[in-house]
Order: sequence, then structure tokens, then C-alpha cells
Amino acid sequence: MILVIGANGMLGRDLMTLLGDRGLGVDIAEIDITSPESVLRVVGEIKPEVVINCAAYTDVDGCESNTESAMSVNGEGVAYLAMACRDNGALLVQISTDYVFDGGKGTPYVEDDAPCPLSVYGESKQAGEMNAAFSPEHLIVRTQWLYGLHGKNFVETMLRFGAEKDELTVVDDQVGSPTWTVDLSRAIIALIDAGCRGTYHAVNSEFCSWNTFAKAIFEEAGLNVSVKPMTTVELNRPAKRPLYSTLACDKLNADTGFKPQHWRDALREYLKLRV
Repeated sequence: MILVIGANGMLGRDLMTLLGDRGLGVDIAEIDITSPESVLRVVGEIKPEVVINCAAYTDVDGCESNTESAMSVNGEGVAYLAMACRDNGALLVQISTDYVFDGGKGTPYVEDDAPCPLSVYGESKQAGEMNAAFSPEHLIVRTQWLYGLHGKNFVETMLRFGAEKDELTVVDDQVGSPTWTVDLSRAIIALIDAGCRGTYHAVNSEFCSWNTFAKAIFEEAGLNVSVKPMTTVELNRPAKRPLYSTLACDKLNADTGFKPQHWRDALREYLKLRV
């Protein structure tokens, strides 16, 4: 049995669909990952072979003013899950992020590159990675720029704005890989089924800027919207973002045989499903 924590979220729901009878989902009504008692009780009662943690504090800017909550959910909560998995002999799959890096490398990050987060969110997710290692059986999956049918995301925001305006301004100096939660779910399942352990990167292939991604969204959706460039400095958000945090997925492909599709193909498939 594979236990999905955060099963009602954007990634969790796609995982549950693809796992089928192999998956059992719980969410905040059934488990509080910031409570060691709650975590130990749920994992101890269900006794899963695998625990996939999709629960996270993902408001990047909100983390800057809510450090304690971010660390509690993204860091300490993972430690409780790791202890529960260790005690029950389960594999812990922890979902992490490109925000553990500072974006200054200039080439795609590989799994062994040293983390250097710029924000509280990145620091809290790095803490989660470190805490996941408390479980002898652990798998850390870093990803980025997620979108899916079951949650708020950049694609839906752009489509909403595009229906109201004929011109938008989007940052063009942050580069990454837009990643569909269905493809990420496929990668996670491939890693589990291949018996992989340690740290892996999983994103849709190739990369672009947020500005290029926005243009692609409008082109694929048939919307005539002009997308102007702006810098991250001009955007002036509370949390610092890595500018070039692309993730290399060669290890994923080598160890599982799974290669995520191009980000634009994934976008096209996603848009067909949402109609």
C-alpha cells in the first residue's frame, strides 16, 4: 500500500488517480504532520510500504513572514514522517524543490550539487530534505514550476488574466521547467517501482522563462495576448527567487528508463483535458 499525504492537493490527486488500488490518501482532516502523535498514529495504523509526502507550505512569499509555520510544516513535519517510516519499515518519498538552490550555477543542477537557498521557503524545504534522511529508506524528489487540474497555478492564472486583458507583463529572467503534475506523478511512481533511493530530479524536459511559458499558454489556448518582459527586481516580491534553477533529470532516466515529455507537449495535453 502506498500512502499519499496531502491527497486532496494538486499533486496528490493526480498521484491517487495513477496509483489506483495501490494508493490510499489522507489529508489535513485525517493527519496533522506537525503533530508527532498524529503522524505516528496514522502511519502506525495503516502500515504502508511507501509514504509519499505531498503536504507542504507552498506560499513562497508568505513563508517570509511566517517562518515558524513554514519550518513546522516543511521541516519538522518531515522529521516526524521520517521517524514514523523508520519505525514501520516504510519508504518515505519527500517532494522537494529547485528553491533549495540559489540559481547561480549557470547550468542545470544535478542531484549532488550543494543546496544554497535564497528564501525561507527554500530553507524550510532544505530542512525537509535533511530530515527525510532520518528514515533509512528515503527518496527525495526535487521538482519545479508545477501546474495541474486540481489547484491554483500559473497556467490558470494566465488564462484568467488573458480572458480579461490583451496585454500582460511577465518576468523573463527566471528560467526553469514548467512541470505538469501528471508527469511528475509518473516519475515518482517510476522511481518507486524501480526501487530507487536517495535524491532525484523530476521535471518536464527542456526549459524556458516565465515570460516564454506565458506566451506558449496563450498560443496553445488560442488567445491573442501580448506578453511584455520585466525583471525579477521590477516584480519586487518579498522572497528572493533563483534565476536559473533548471534541474537535470539524467539520473531519473538512467535509473528508471522514464523520460518526462517536453514541457510544451505537456502543456498542450493539459489544456485539452481542462476543456
